[in-house]
Amino acid sequence: MNILRKNNIGLPMLSIILLALLGVPRVIAHDLQWVDPHGIINRLLVFIPPIVWIIYVLGKRHHVQHLFLPLMAIGAVYGLFLGITHQLLWNMAFETPPALGGNLADLPAAANSFLTRTFAFISSIVTGTVVGIVCGIAATVLHPLVKGK
Repeated sequence: MNILRKNNIGLPMLSIILLALLGVPRVIAHDLQWVDPHGIINRLLVFIPPIVWIIYVLGKRHHVQHLFLPLMAIGAVYGLFLGITHQLLWNMAFETPPALGGNLADLPAAANSFLTRTFAFISSIVTGTVVGIVCGIAATVLHPLVKGK
């Protein structure tokens, strides 16, 4: 697979990967508690990458047929990076590992860890994809405004 060649998504895979990587610093800063979750730095780290994604794809609008699909793909890859980063920083992010409650409270530690990590990973992919979908919708709405420029 040539990561520099455009695919059915409309952007080269390398562009999708690099754009998705813009979101990783926020994940690291959050997991390692380097920034206040409610502070301005965190908000910049949250919103700047998706804004860059939208601007980039709108800038490529003459080469990209549908703006929604590449942004959803960027979001999905971001979700994958989000999940991988969370897994790598898991032990540093939590003083004590998350524990299941209710009927699952008595599970062995290995099963508890497997379940919490698995659901966290899946949740990360879903979250990233939803961010991509929201960006795709925003770009679709913005497209007519920048169409002639």
